[in-house]
Amino acid sequence: MEKTKIIVDSTSDIPVSWLEKYDIDIVPLYIVWEDDKTEPDTRDVKQLMDYYDRLVKAEKLPTTSQPSVADFKNAYTKAINEGYESILVLTISTKMSGTFNSANLAASEFDIPIRVVDTKLASAVIPLVARYARELLDKGLSLDEVVGKIQEARKNKKFHAIFFVSDFNFLVKGGRINKVSGFVGNLLKLKVGVYINEEGEMIPFDKARGSKKAYSMILRKMEEEGVKIGQKIGLIGIHCNAKEDIDEMLRLIKERYDVEFFDYSNTGKVISTHVGIGMAGFGIEVLE
Repeated sequence: MEKTKIIVDSTSDIPVSWLEKYDIDIVPLYIVWEDDKTEPDTRDVKQLMDYYDRLVKAEKLPTTSQPSVADFKNAYTKAINEGYESILVLTISTKMSGTFNSANLAASEFDIPIRVVDTKLASAVIPLVARYARELLDKGLSLDEVVGKIQEARKNKKFHAIFFVSDFNFLVKGGRINKVSGFVGNLLKLKVGVYINEEGEMIPFDKARGSKKAYSMILRKMEEEGVKIGQKIGLIGIHCNAKEDIDEMLRLIKERYDVEFFDYSNTGKVISTHVGIGMAGFGIEVLE
């Protein structure tokens, strides 16, 4: 069986334990502060807690930038030197970042099979795609067959990203979401529900005042997106310093669904910059 490395970008917000478990590497995006000081995204929880504090205190939000072609070339070279014969790259939606283009340009300079997939997703749902890919590779499917299965699964709504933000202004200022009628204005005290649609765009779908109504909003959206009550699902609870919201929503989800596996993850620097402190939600994989 061909030895295949899976690579994701840092916006995948992957649980650290999954890196070794599913043989995954990360290529980081970058944070750029007003003084042009640049820092890479990270999965180090201590660094993330410090970054959350800096975000709260920042007078002006930093910007974010995609990995360079050289960053991906370095990652591919590392995998080849470690004996991998092919590489599968899963990137954030092209509607949100140019990361796919950097990965693809770098791939064209190598002789081994490298397939770059625009997942049309972001954050903690991408690790679920990676887990699914590793499962298929372990069954002996070829790299191209795995790519086909991922694209088919995406069309069949196997994967979902549904969450709420506690400060909608982060998404608007970051330019990653359009100002939608009914969602503009002062939403500081409201939780705004957001999901990623089939085209790979983040779309606000509802708003709620208070945590309990926000939890109901998320559960309702899961059903609307075709995650049927009683189905077997896998989850990653993703949050930006809001673990208590994940715990409460998980309890409610377990009353309605057959949760086969679950893991926590913190939003990385890039995703945190766009969604703001208090974001909470789930990457969801429908398993049957």
